[in-house]
Amino acid sequence: MKSNIADKVILTDCDGVLLDWLFGFKEFMADRGYTEQDDTGYAIWKRYGFINKEAGEGLVREFNNSAAMAYLTPHLDAVKYVRKLHEECGYVLRVITSMSLNKYAYKARLQNLHALFGETVIDELVCLDTGADKDDALEQYRDTGCVWVEDKYKNAVLGKELGLDSFMIDLPHNRQFDFDQRVQGWEDIYHTLVGI
Repeated sequence: MKSNIADKVILTDCDGVLLDWLFGFKEFMADRGYTEQDDTGYAIWKRYGFINKEAGEGLVREFNNSAAMAYLTPHLDAVKYVRKLHEECGYVLRVITSMSLNKYAYKARLQNLHALFGETVIDELVCLDTGADKDDALEQYRDTGCVWVEDKYKNAVLGKELGLDSFMIDLPHNRQFDFDQRVQGWEDIYHTLVGI
C-alpha cells in the first residue's frame, strides 16, 4: 500500500534524467583534447578509451567539482513536463545524485536546478559521493510506492526491489537491458501519472 508521501513526491536521479551532464562533460573533455570513442558505454573510461578507469574517474570528479555544475543544460523534455507535474498536480522532486560531497558543488547543482525548474519544484537535493551507490539513500523510501526516475539500469532495478514505482529513461548506455517501465522522457512519465 502506498503511503501519503507517494502522492506528491517524485524521487529522481539528476544526470541523464533532469540535466544533460554528458553534453557538459563532452565539452569539458574536448577542452582537454579528448574525443569520445564509444557513445554507448556508461563507464567514462571506456567511452574515452582510457587504459584504466582511475584516469576517467579522476576527470569525472574534477568536472563534478567544477563551476560547470551550475550551468548544465536540461535533459530532453525535463523542464516542460516536470513543471507541468508541479504546477498542475503539485508534485515536488527529491533529487538523489551521485555527484560529489563538495559543498560548493552541491550549491552549484542546486543553483542549476532552481534556475531551470524553479525553486518550489525541488523539495530536497541529496548529493552522494561521485559514483556512489544509492541503496542507503533510497532505503528510507522502501515500500512507499514513490515514483523513482533513473537512467542507470542498476539503480532503476534497485528502485523496483525497494517497492518504488521505478521508471528508466531510455539512453544508449541502458538499451541492452530489459526494463518494464522504460520511458523516452518526462512526457511519458507525465502521461502515466496524470492518466492522459
